[in-house]
Amino acid sequence: MKRIGLVLSGGGARGVAHIGVLQALEEAGLRFSHISGVSAGAIVGALYAHGHTPKDIFGIIQQVSIFKSVRPAWSWSGLLKMDGMQELLMRYLPVNDFGSLKVPLTIAATEIRKGETHYFTDGPLIPAILSSCSIPAVFSPFSYRDGLYVDGGLLDNLPAKAIRDKCDFLLGSHCNVVSQTFDPTNLRMVIERSLLMAINANTWNSKLMCDMVIEPTGLDRYSGLDIGKAREIFDIGYKFTKENFKPGQFEKMVA
Repeated sequence: MKRIGLVLSGGGARGVAHIGVLQALEEAGLRFSHISGVSAGAIVGALYAHGHTPKDIFGIIQQVSIFKSVRPAWSWSGLLKMDGMQELLMRYLPVNDFGSLKVPLTIAATEIRKGETHYFTDGPLIPAILSSCSIPAVFSPFSYRDGLYVDGGLLDNLPAKAIRDKCDFLLGSHCNVVSQTFDPTNLRMVIERSLLMAINANTWNSKLMCDMVIEPTGLDRYSGLDIGKAREIFDIGYKFTKENFKPGQFEKMVA
């Protein structure tokens, strides 16, 4: 039987689409031998690798409000820290260790001092997730294992190379599409789009490493902070996958 790997991109609230994609893939009978993820994809990937179903994960995500999950970081003026997110992850990932997961997981984070990607595969799980999710200019950099980490998507927003050699068939789920239309109305929108464009520049080679990439259309309508529209985003991922990949198609691809 072929080893099937799954790669989950970052994307903030758009990462909820990964849950819809996973739901459709499960219904198609796919199971994964390895998972890699970054930022939002690291959260979804960790919860799934732990054993939570896509429906469970969607329920967990619905509890998240960016305003409830972050707190002022007085040591980094104007930035936020993710104490609330850490508490949420501890509730649903009670054994804080990569070794406790049912599926091997790799998490990508950017070490800001060295300017390079670090791939976490062992040891404490939750610090690795938080390292991967520390969006620059929003969250305070996360200090862990003598490193200072920010969002892994800056250098590798689709961490395919981290598990390519472990898989016979590699499937990527990418939710960070850049729209062809943009109407800037505030500084936050300009900053978010600029970051999105920079991040997308590093996904081209990663897509080529995948045997298949699922990239749901319509996600460009949503901001990375639109967690309140989680149901719409989930439905886009689910419906796109169901409509474009019919029963039996995956079996032929991975046979």
